[in-house]
Amino acid sequence: MKNKKNLYWLVESAVMIALAAVLEIVAKMVIPEMPFGGQVTIVSMLPIVLVGWKYGIGKGLVTGFVYSLVQMALGVKTISAMVVPSSEDYLGSLGNVILMFLFDYILAYTVLGLGAIYKKAIKNNSASLALGAFTALLLRYICHIISGYVLFGAWAEWFFTQEGFYSWGQTIMNTFSGNALSFVYSVVYNGFYMIPEIIITTIVAVVVGKIPQITKTKA
Repeated sequence: MKNKKNLYWLVESAVMIALAAVLEIVAKMVIPEMPFGGQVTIVSMLPIVLVGWKYGIGKGLVTGFVYSLVQMALGVKTISAMVVPSSEDYLGSLGNVILMFLFDYILAYTVLGLGAIYKKAIKNNSASLALGAFTALLLRYICHIISGYVLFGAWAEWFFTQEGFYSWGQTIMNTFSGNALSFVYSVVYNGFYMIPEIIITTIVAVVVGKIPQITKTKA
């Protein structure tokens, strides 16, 4: 019985990883990407969260980790520009490259497997899945905040002086400086795509959690 359940998990994980990748690829065709990476997608992370919710945190984290490798493959053009020393976008050191891989990819997508953290405490499928999705995506947001603060904080002044920020961008620069400005920049920059993603995914998770054909785990 255990082997059969593992087989179902492997098959469903493969399908959900493929679905997540397709949703992101479609999103890239219709939604503009941020200057340094990141964009709102069509709830592309929910399939990974759902696997974790259905099969448990351990299997969810494995699925999330595999999806992080898929994300690296999808972002190979951007990654190569940051890791090749001869590139003008090179991150500057091997340590920075490792941090980028860790926080922007491995941790950021592996945490999506934490979708089941409320499943035992909250018996309502819709509520537990939605809260799991919210928490998992919030953790991904935090990973990107750390990466943006450490690796890309130097772009803060350029970012807040771009057309569209106007007075509030200047207010931020007058209020914050140095590391504080870098942190605010990372929160704002990553928030532009992660906050809408968190809200949309949580709402869709509420709906998906009400569909027994999707939430049922095969024995």
